[in-house]
Amino acid sequence: MTRLEAKLIEQALYGLNQANDYPEISIEVVDETGSTNADLMCRAKNLNTPTLLVARHQTAGKGRAGRRWVSTPDGVLTFSLAWEFAVGGQALLGLPLAVGVALAERLIQLGVPAKLKWPNDILKDSKKLAGILVESQTGNRGTCWAIIGVGLNLRVPAELEKDIGQEVADAAWLAQMDRNQLLAELIQALQVALHEFALQGFTAFVDRWNHLHAYAQQTVMIVEQAEVLHQGLALGVDHQGCLLLQTEQARLLIHSGDVSLRPLP
Repeated sequence: MTRLEAKLIEQALYGLNQANDYPEISIEVVDETGSTNADLMCRAKNLNTPTLLVARHQTAGKGRAGRRWVSTPDGVLTFSLAWEFAVGGQALLGLPLAVGVALAERLIQLGVPAKLKWPNDILKDSKKLAGILVESQTGNRGTCWAIIGVGLNLRVPAELEKDIGQEVADAAWLAQMDRNQLLAELIQALQVALHEFALQGFTAFVDRWNHLHAYAQQTVMIVEQAEVLHQGLALGVDHQGCLLLQTEQARLLIHSGDVSLRPLP
């Protein structure tokens, strides 16, 4: 198995980007850290260039609403990308979903049958393959830094699945790839998407997200802290990334917040 190295990721990314004029990304790889997102959030005010932080092992990874993201050395690809936007955080509504589209589309190109679960999960065979966490921080120039954290399951042993507490998906095919090339593929997909998002917002991604919607036209529950808030037909997402839910009484717009979508058992 290839070892993650900043220089090798940089070379692979350069090979993919020869026809593009994107700003240079500062790439860092560490053996171990608590959370790549937390590290970049602390540094955001002093960043001057897009920064990729990759951890060979992450010990205190986090998901949305503070949930724990469990990983294992070499079994889960964990990284965060800090990307600067010349707008306030409010303008980044829908960004986690746009990131999901970019990653899912690239995974499909790499042979993985990926689908999207609202608001920020990538599924394979109806099980979680990857999670996305986007946080924001004001920069020193009045801009907004989006810190985009990704955890992608490559090879999940049974003991890790037991620790997670539910069945998850992994991707044995991706696990056989050169890790540096795989990471470069994902980052290049994000570069393209983030430039597109800066120009058009989530509007550019709505149809693409709905095309990959894992629970399109299926009955789902909207849950907050184990309490079912709504139940209805999942119609897709709107231009702000809100879920359109058709209940017996009305069509609702569900904002992500701390709620989760679950298929009806």
